[in-house]
Amino acid sequence: MTDLSTPNNTAPARGTAPLVSASFYEPENYRPAESIGYLMKHILGLARDEIDRQLAPKDLTNAQWDPLFKLYNGHANTVAELARHCSLDAGAMTRMLDRLEAKNLCQRQRSEVDRRVVNLVLTPEGQEAAAAIPDALCHTMNSLLAGFDAQEFAALTSYLQRILVNAKALQDRAAAQTPASSKTGPQA
Repeated sequence: MTDLSTPNNTAPARGTAPLVSASFYEPENYRPAESIGYLMKHILGLARDEIDRQLAPKDLTNAQWDPLFKLYNGHANTVAELARHCSLDAGAMTRMLDRLEAKNLCQRQRSEVDRRVVNLVLTPEGQEAAAAIPDALCHTMNSLLAGFDAQEFAALTSYLQRILVNAKALQDRAAAQTPASSKTGPQA
């Protein structure tokens, strides 16, 4: 098992996470408002609110435009795939699809090949609504980046990608340390 408390002075290879963490934060002087986690969460919340405001004329909320956009871009075709891509459980995805169907934005269709599979198809109204999403996303992201030059934008993007690699590595390490019995639930 790797010791995560020792600072690492060597840079990881591009695309990989270091095996040890840095010590930028200390419990005795931790201030949440100065935490990158707080800052990212607060930024995402404000961005979500702005995107919701922009998509209100299409009657789409943050919870609805994300799965709709994933369908539009072909990232998922089935209920199970969409639930996985949206990080939702089957029940939450079913309720979301109920709302999208009630708005006539998508339809569930049983597969003719395998009746257990439910395919998702955007309606013409769903295609039209989904086509408006990139405008709202670009407007919001560009507004958030006001005052940045191209070099600062590239650096910020690179830093965020490095943080994402580190976050995924933490998740992978945690999953590897989780006993198999707790991954599959209680055994009878």
